[in-house]
Amino acid sequence: MTYIAKPRLRHPAIPVNRLGFTHRDYEGSVSTLCAGCGHDSISFAIIQACFELSIEPHRVAKLSGIGCSSKTPDYLLGQSHGFNSVHGRMPSVLTGANLANRDLIYLGISGDGDSASIGLGQFVHCIRRGVNMVYITENNGVYGLTKGQFSATADKGSRSKAGGSNMDSPLDLVSMALMVGASFVGRSFSGDKDQMVPLIMAAISHTGPAFIDIVSPCVAFNNHAGSTKAYDFVRAHNEAVNRLDIIEPRQAITVEYAPGTSEEVALHDGSTLRLAKLAADYDPHDRVGAMAYLQSRAAAGDLVTGLIYMDQQARDMHANLNTVARPLNGLSEKELCPGSKGLSAFNAAHR
Repeated sequence: MTYIAKPRLRHPAIPVNRLGFTHRDYEGSVSTLCAGCGHDSISFAIIQACFELSIEPHRVAKLSGIGCSSKTPDYLLGQSHGFNSVHGRMPSVLTGANLANRDLIYLGISGDGDSASIGLGQFVHCIRRGVNMVYITENNGVYGLTKGQFSATADKGSRSKAGGSNMDSPLDLVSMALMVGASFVGRSFSGDKDQMVPLIMAAISHTGPAFIDIVSPCVAFNNHAGSTKAYDFVRAHNEAVNRLDIIEPRQAITVEYAPGTSEEVALHDGSTLRLAKLAADYDPHDRVGAMAYLQSRAAAGDLVTGLIYMDQQARDMHANLNTVARPLNGLSEKELCPGSKGLSAFNAAHR
């Protein structure tokens, strides 16, 4: 793989935030993903959110697993901390890092394969434990790195590029996150920057487990006839590629539609994906109501986007465990080892 460095020169009049940082200070290396991949749009939205919040890049810890989505942390926040874990194990690594140093902003980036298949148990337990984080899944319904097999979020009845049909019921990570206790839950579409950026900003500002599922079409393996997560060409589209070793450049998808309305996005095969943006008067503070609303709109064929649920009184894992205020990595050996008397008192309290 050839590494392409970005030029360091910048125009003196380039916009800066209140800390004096430019967008370039929040960027990473040049993306190696397919041209037009929705994941790159998500990376740009994260960069924009951190820029607008004036976050110091070194205060962010970005973690990922395996998959196309898990490559994206390399393309953003190049001056932040980063760790690429093994397949499906990102949540436990993030949990351990958060326990050791609560002062960082934790950003977990995963995919539907990484989180909904091999990492499903890790996903559930990380959220139910109340880890203070922003957990983003870049959801395209396929395993892009292993040639397009169905993931656990693929809709029933959809067809793969190889021609097979998915007969399994899909997992809805948004409903699952609500069920296991996420205190901030949202969904967006990779082409809707106006919705993604404020949603990510709100998630970063939230204390507790924040989860955002972002539908991100795959241009290589899920833009064919029969796919329900196909890639939409807004102004033009080319014929589907017919060789697996060549991915033709694609035009990134964008959508604009008002809150409270639905948008039918024309897919590559002529079918449609219906996105339903939550209305301004929607109440995001009712967990049970949010779950019922998701189910009712899903029955009508709509994919709900926006801030679906938020608990304004949420507590995080440190509050639940009553951990010390100072990060564990800043404590001395004497403070970490209370001695025999302290250990005896602790054990007695649990008898």
